[in-house]
Amino acid sequence: MGGSGGFRVPKYRYPAQFEGGERELLSRIEELLLRGGYVLGQEVAEFEGRLAGYLGAAHAVGVNSGTDALILTLDALGIGPGDEVVTVANSFHATAQAIARRGATPVYVDCRDDDFLMDLDQLPAAFTERTRAVILVHMFGKAADVPRARRLAHDAGVTLIEDCAQAIGARSHGVRVGTASAAGCWSFAPSKNLAAAGDAGAISVQDGELAERLRLLRHFGQPHQNRHEILGYNSRLDTLQALVLLHKLDRLDAWNARRAEAAATYRERLAGLPLRFQHPGEEGEHVYHLFQVRARSEQERDGLLEHLIASGIDAVVRYPVPLPHQPALASPAAQRHPCPVAQELSRQTLCLPIRPDLDAREIGQVCDAVTGYFTSRAGRGPSR
Repeated sequence: MGGSGGFRVPKYRYPAQFEGGERELLSRIEELLLRGGYVLGQEVAEFEGRLAGYLGAAHAVGVNSGTDALILTLDALGIGPGDEVVTVANSFHATAQAIARRGATPVYVDCRDDDFLMDLDQLPAAFTERTRAVILVHMFGKAADVPRARRLAHDAGVTLIEDCAQAIGARSHGVRVGTASAAGCWSFAPSKNLAAAGDAGAISVQDGELAERLRLLRHFGQPHQNRHEILGYNSRLDTLQALVLLHKLDRLDAWNARRAEAAATYRERLAGLPLRFQHPGEEGEHVYHLFQVRARSEQERDGLLEHLIASGIDAVVRYPVPLPHQPALASPAAQRHPCPVAQELSRQTLCLPIRPDLDAREIGQVCDAVTGYFTSRAGRGPSR
């Protein structure tokens, strides 16, 4: 995960996130380096308070990654060996890895053909007497239907957890994701809409007792030095990363708005081509961490990807292997429910560059390259 890599239109341009305020941030970093307070320093508590306020959560607990946010949440809820946790088949590996790391069994539900999110119509069929939780994933920045997922989980007597790694700022039925379930799990890895300068994560919760248990878990299970009340982890949000996140948080909504504007332009400019897009939902439901386009076949997708890269466009395929087919996650439960839509999406989708600083010239270059690929294929018909 690097910078521009020589592309005319890179998918990341990290320095742009600091333009206009880098001197202030560097000054605060210098002060922290000289002062100390590197571990759970005052800036961590400041960021947790600001993040909770932004989301509308009672508590936010900073941890060292989005993966650990999931693992610690499952641990805090008492989920482990013998339990099953249901999630969607087309997510990043960490969603299911966290379940497996707790000794629990991931069970997969297919996604929808229109918005690429968990097909909640299929969720009840995935519940068994061993099901303890559902991890609902807000894929690519699009908010899933949290109220419906919560009702289905409640009716089955299981806990709803949200994997919000790609969707900070998105709303589901007018409510920020990560606030209407047992816990929202966040990643602030450098590629995310709110990005640290390394690994970082957080957990948003409304329940004070759960928040306190998460704080114990992230810090060796100790409420104070040399007293370890539970078996914990070393998973603390780094103070330097908290500083970076504090510096960026106030800009997040403006950045998300720019992502949405770029996505709208893509949809308009590419509307006449044989491509499909992830359904955006209502206003505010999609913050476009990634912009997915869907070709008619794997051959066509791969040809488009090759053409874009040759044209200097930093396009990429995300999640080409659905979770049930990952060797590290192989189990009988992984094949319990067919996931044909996830399989099809893994073969047909790719991501176009989308950043808050993506300008009209770059968008034009991307659209010209995509259009050029299909123009060159005119008259050949769909790939099979």
